[in-house]
Amino acid sequence: MPTGSKIFSGYRALGFVSDHVPLAARYNKRLKENYVITSVGRSFHTYNCSKLGITNISDRHPDNISCIAVTNRYVFTGCGKDVRAFKRSRQLVHTFEGHTNEVHLLLPFGSHLISVDIHSNLKIWDVENGGVYLEMEFSNSTFHITALMHPSTYLNKVVLGSKQGTLQLWNVLKDKMLYSFNGWSSSVTFLQQSPAIDVIAVGLSDGRAILHNIKYDETVMQFQQDWGPVSAISFRTDGHPIMVTGSTAGHIALWNLEEKKLQSQIRHAHQSTVSGMSCLPSEPLMVTSAADNSLKVWIFDLPDGGGRLLRQRSGHSAPPNTIYHYDNNGKNILSAGQDSVLRSFSTIHESESKSLGRASYNKSETKKAGLLRDRHMMPPITVFAADVTRASDWDNIVACHRGLAQVTTWNYQRGTMGKFRLCHPRFQEKQYQSATAQCVDISSCGNFCVIGYSSGHVDKYNLQSGIHRGAVGDRAHECGVVGVAVDGMNQVLVTAGLDGEIRFWGFKKHQKIDSIHTENYISRILLHRESSMMAVALDNFQIIVVDLDTRRVVRKFQGHSNKVTGLSFSPDARWLISSAMDCTVRTWDVPSGRLVDCFSVEMAVTSLSMSPSADFLVTSHVDSVGVYTWYNKTLLSHVSLAPLSDDYQPQEVEMPDTRSTGADDSQTGNDDSYPDESEDYASPEQLSSELVTLSLLPNSRWQNLLNLDIIKMRNKPKEPPKVPKAAPFFLPTIPGLQPKFAAPGDTVETGKKKSEVDLSRFNALGELGRRLEEGKEEQSALGYLKQLGPSAVDNEIRCLGPDSGGSVSTLCLFLYMVSHTLDTKRDFELGNAYLGLFLKIHGEMVSSHPELLDALREVKGKLNHTWNSVQDLFTLNLTLLTHLRTAKI
Repeated sequence: MPTGSKIFSGYRALGFVSDHVPLAARYNKRLKENYVITSVGRSFHTYNCSKLGITNISDRHPDNISCIAVTNRYVFTGCGKDVRAFKRSRQLVHTFEGHTNEVHLLLPFGSHLISVDIHSNLKIWDVENGGVYLEMEFSNSTFHITALMHPSTYLNKVVLGSKQGTLQLWNVLKDKMLYSFNGWSSSVTFLQQSPAIDVIAVGLSDGRAILHNIKYDETVMQFQQDWGPVSAISFRTDGHPIMVTGSTAGHIALWNLEEKKLQSQIRHAHQSTVSGMSCLPSEPLMVTSAADNSLKVWIFDLPDGGGRLLRQRSGHSAPPNTIYHYDNNGKNILSAGQDSVLRSFSTIHESESKSLGRASYNKSETKKAGLLRDRHMMPPITVFAADVTRASDWDNIVACHRGLAQVTTWNYQRGTMGKFRLCHPRFQEKQYQSATAQCVDISSCGNFCVIGYSSGHVDKYNLQSGIHRGAVGDRAHECGVVGVAVDGMNQVLVTAGLDGEIRFWGFKKHQKIDSIHTENYISRILLHRESSMMAVALDNFQIIVVDLDTRRVVRKFQGHSNKVTGLSFSPDARWLISSAMDCTVRTWDVPSGRLVDCFSVEMAVTSLSMSPSADFLVTSHVDSVGVYTWYNKTLLSHVSLAPLSDDYQPQEVEMPDTRSTGADDSQTGNDDSYPDESEDYASPEQLSSELVTLSLLPNSRWQNLLNLDIIKMRNKPKEPPKVPKAAPFFLPTIPGLQPKFAAPGDTVETGKKKSEVDLSRFNALGELGRRLEEGKEEQSALGYLKQLGPSAVDNEIRCLGPDSGGSVSTLCLFLYMVSHTLDTKRDFELGNAYLGLFLKIHGEMVSSHPELLDALREVKGKLNHTWNSVQDLFTLNLTLLTHLRTAKI
């Protein structure tokens, strides 16, 4: 039966910031900090507004989040037909079930929560016990609920807005409609309480923003924006009478309520609908979010009262086309998206991620006009190549764009687009005007780049100067070039034509060396320079491996049922990892030529890259703006990779979430949103059920128990002690308060009569044996041993044998004591040391008695179980230390 992937396991998704769900903001009084919560699919992120740093990532939802609401204690989310309450911004504590349709509106209402589904079924929940306090049903044909709010100072009152344009005021305590507002003949899109009592702001689908007094049913003022429906409304509370409205076009308008006019506007604030907006209380700051995967903080400090961008956190607004591990440590991932932006994602911390900018025909004009008004944007990057060898000297990234023969350069260290636009003059001719750059590669020295075109040409450029350094023949191929590669020694240049021919050229003089033909057309190639192995994907979904040294096909892999979209070698070239539009990721063992791992995902993979350190696999997917990381399980434990059958049916694996697998928080540490709630204290006894603890004894007390005989032989004097010539004279004394010398005829009293004989000295069983036979607790016997030195411990264990006063039952009791020590997982090193000494002394006795063998088997099983857990902890911590030592902090 398929069990998912044996090699890879989902770790974390990068590049997700926000989606179409409106944000929610709250204020922490103790920390005096504002927090904002955004949805990212099946989870939500909590950011602090001071630095836009992630403070928490929630648990994963079973489906995408549809709405979010917050209080000082809980975060409420709508997911499908259920509503969930999260504590400390990540821990699920309540689930409210009862809706028959998807929930799309939430409103915290004191100790209750109001939820509305898409069929206008309204429920009021008691948050603490999870019961339904009130339920109201509306008909979408007469009153389709699209917005709701609680007016300030209106006890138990709720205002509902409808798609029909009317509003209703309800008393939810008495389940009674108090008043119905006629509306303005346009659908209500948003409701917001204004700083003035009795006045609410109403956003309409025709672009109007109405300030309406619900006490007298009078319209106070009305504004009109020309950018489509009003998607969000907020009010400044820092002393300025400003109302801010967002639109579906991504623009933001600021309205002066005293002068009743447009104060300022922020054009192109977002690239899509402004879904969430919140002016921070008593501060000239505003936070906005949109479906373009960005979260922005604006400050109102311009002369005209307008806002400027203060800080932002963003990712790709369109799915990535191709991804690639940039550096040799594998800590940075380059990603080129369909939004024409080249980004770098850090696997260490989000703060190290950066954007290299958006491709532009004229960078200077774009800088003057700004990205929001850029008319020089280039098409998306389809493929790029990067090299770190000369990254500090000149541009080290070369990219091809969709439908263009012009190739751009980028500089990673400066984080910007380069100064060169590589394009040969031949492409200005009418014959080759339709040619496009399809593939690119950078030499291992970092000095040259090679570009292949759809016209069959292959050109070489110098990256330092941007000068053309020659072409490969008049035309390298009679068809389009789909792949170029330079070997690690800058000796051989490989070009692959669409017609299935692979040609080998001299890199310096561009002379043809050899060529091989494949049976089908070629779609892409990938060269592993250290091993000179080149993977070639064919149009019949087959993958072949070509050896550059022998120029022969050495392996053929067949199993994909659709177009191959990604290829990547492991650092040692033992594995070839491939992805295709059939939603599968396959791992091929190159030496054996067999498939060793295969799993499927929900969305087809468009590109993949294996880390140079072999710890992570990174994938990008169709219709997803994020980058997904999968960790290599073979680095943490032994994995048996048996070849899979040809008819193997892969199992679908769940996609990674934005929260790291097995970690509480993926970015920062603790959440300060609810500092009054503390975690339960775990005592050492409680921790011992999961961890293994050691004693506090010095190593000299237990480490040399097995070598005592060697130590005694080493410390034995070479010569016997000599009696001194004149020994001192000592007189015997009588014990008492006053010291007295004993006369020659006196007998020293010891508290016993002469006739009494102490028979206990003839019992050779030591104190340890007596404690075990008396049935005292095992910890008492172990505590006694912990007080003794190495020689005394050796003597006590020797006295347990039948030849020294002990018995077989006493030996069994000692093994039970060791077994109990392993059960408690305390004094782990002492238990192992004492067990080793016991087997050294009584090993022959144990092997000859069945009852001792049974007890020893029980001890062995518990020891193996405990040691396996310790070994897993060692492996995990060593891997983490290696990661931290090599990471760039």
